[in-house]
Amino acid sequence: QVQLVESGGGLVQAGGSLRLSCAASGRTFSTTTMGWFRQAPGSEREFVATISWVGTSPYYADSVKGRFTISRDNAKNSVYLQMNSLKPEDTAIYYCAATYTMFAAKDSEYKYWGQGTQVTVSS
Repeated sequence: QVQLVESGGGLVQAGGSLRLSCAASGRTFSTTTMGWFRQAPGSEREFVATISWVGTSPYYADSVKGRFTISRDNAKNSVYLQMNSLKPEDTAIYYCAATYTMFAAKDSEYKYWGQGTQVTVSS
């Protein structure tokens, strides 16, 4: 019911900023909890951030807390991840995901996934 497409990835210098976007299709988008995950080469996919269907209670992984901000615009069927003070260890493929559960911070809890967008942070 929900299709997701990420965009906004690219190459940035350490300390720089980047904003990722996730465009969703489907009439049930506004009822979904949205999340961002990332996966570096040779690593497991890890949780980054999540936000409720009404845009409240954003929650972040400790590794990005204070640097990343998740937000959503239901009128535009989009969710965003503003990434500031980027570090080389933030380099990964970033995925957006959607689920109908109230809160979800594990990849197994998400039903719909985008194809990902590459973020590379140079030293």
